[in-house]
Amino acid sequence: MYLETINKTNDIKKLNLEEKKALSGEIRDYLLEVVSKNGGHLASNLGVVELTIALESVFDVKKDKIIWDVGHQCYVHKILNGRREELKNIRKLDGISGFPKTSESDTDCFNTGHSSTSISAAMGMAKARDIKNKDNHVIAVIGDGALTGGMALEALNHVGCTQTKMIIILNDNEMSISKNISGMNKLLTRLRSKKHYRKSNKRGKLLLSKIPLFGKPVTKVISKGKDAIKQVFIPGMYFEEIGIKYLGPVDGHNIDALEHLLEKAKSFDEPVIIHVLTKKGKGYMKAEENPSKFHGVGPFDIKTGETITKSSMNYSKVFGEKLVKMASRNKKIVAITAAMRDGTGLSKFASTYPDRFFDVGIAEQHAITFAAGLAREDMIPFVSIYSSFYQRAYDQVIHDVCSQNLPVIMCVDRAGAVGADGETHQGLYDMSFFKIVPNLTIMCPKNFQELEAMMDFAVELKRPVIIRYPRGGESDTKFYNKTLLTLGKAEILKEGKDITIIGIGKTVAKAYEISEKLLTEGIDAEVINARFLKPLDSKTIIESIQKTRKVITIEDSTVIGGLASSIKELIIDQNLSDVGMKEYAYPDKFITHGKVEELEKKYKLDNEKIIQDIRNLVDE
Repeated sequence: MYLETINKTNDIKKLNLEEKKALSGEIRDYLLEVVSKNGGHLASNLGVVELTIALESVFDVKKDKIIWDVGHQCYVHKILNGRREELKNIRKLDGISGFPKTSESDTDCFNTGHSSTSISAAMGMAKARDIKNKDNHVIAVIGDGALTGGMALEALNHVGCTQTKMIIILNDNEMSISKNISGMNKLLTRLRSKKHYRKSNKRGKLLLSKIPLFGKPVTKVISKGKDAIKQVFIPGMYFEEIGIKYLGPVDGHNIDALEHLLEKAKSFDEPVIIHVLTKKGKGYMKAEENPSKFHGVGPFDIKTGETITKSSMNYSKVFGEKLVKMASRNKKIVAITAAMRDGTGLSKFASTYPDRFFDVGIAEQHAITFAAGLAREDMIPFVSIYSSFYQRAYDQVIHDVCSQNLPVIMCVDRAGAVGADGETHQGLYDMSFFKIVPNLTIMCPKNFQELEAMMDFAVELKRPVIIRYPRGGESDTKFYNKTLLTLGKAEILKEGKDITIIGIGKTVAKAYEISEKLLTEGIDAEVINARFLKPLDSKTIIESIQKTRKVITIEDSTVIGGLASSIKELIIDQNLSDVGMKEYAYPDKFITHGKVEELEKKYKLDNEKIIQDIRNLVDE
């Protein structure tokens, strides 16, 4: 077992080529063992085993800087740098992160979690190295999916024009979260054919040189025109044209070839891009055949590939199925996502209405302004993006959608705490940063039925709309009060006299459950489903607070700028005095990884804590 000999940084350098090949198999077995129990990002890590081994054999990760774009493929790196045993608790509360973390190890040189950032960060580190007159290498490892992101292209442009010495590893596995569909992917498809060009080029020269009299002169002429031929046959010249030396493509599962090319790249005093071809899910047939399914996966059976906990209906699926029904009745409806077709529930829409479905790649900014253009021409765009990735399109929401008051329906998937992916993926800030934008209506459904109603309502509203919903399914709580949606109108789910409990989105169920428990103790709570963060139903909320003189808010968001802040502002504006208030939201800090229920307990947002606090508040 070679894996057991890798206990600290640079231990990999002690192994020879054959031993490294054997190690790669052991690492894959270990990844399968760990991820099948814990869940996590499997396919991407299986695909970079040899690449990681080669990188850490050639470079000194204590001195040289390796930045992993997105970072979900860093499990092998963690194994090779003293965290093999800790990997067994990866993504668990108090365990190690599923992404690079500078606080975990000095071999994690930059925190990543979102796409397309590595080249920019690497260039900053390379420039700092030059200013300090140091001699370390800086390497950015970026996937072909991440290269569709505008930030990566901006960085490439800067690297090329400044001629900064650094190495860019283009890990080309033809996948991001969903299969790549983009112009950049077409370019890379042509680049992958370079191997065939080289072989045919050699065969052609050999055949020409054997022709009597004319063979050798013709071969010389062709050799002189080498650059022109490359320009026609090898689109790698794209990188050369902007000032970055192109090497490859190379088999990303051939350690010997990888090490050879990495050593060659080290010798250049200019930026170099190495095009590496890998297979996402390599070594586990189930993941090779279905890399999207095993991009991020829960615990599963290794033999069958089936998840242990069967997936039930969730908000993303409800959204996707409802949108298909709406589109069958309204030909103006189109769907847009940013490399998240499967995750946002849009697979069925994409196959049913391919002419009205647009996956723009990892390009959230473009997605929003593209939607604005569609809306300007009387289409009805639904844009579905994860909450943590909407952060990247904030300017476009303000400038291109809301300032023109265009009817773009922005669906915020994975809103609130998402759990094991941790701080870079928690969807806790969208309510706060969207709330301050003029012309924007913000709705949060309490269950699946209300999500569907809000989608219909958003179309009729004909203005910019945010519909915010969580990852996973709805609560088991059944709501019997059913009222039609009216703009800016909350829903009173239960009348009471002792305290007002206001929830929004998924926390409405929590508010209702708490009220039912309190009722058994003689505390009569009024429960309000806010429904709209903006416009807020001031009248209903104020009347309730005036009656009870005590209020608590519960939200799956940050404590700053969301529901609690809105209620406090309302109380001040209405000059209400002697009102007891307590808010329940995530604190003003980056929230770690762990199961959502564990996070709620850790940050004192669980039902037991809230009930105890309400007892104290009512007794005051």
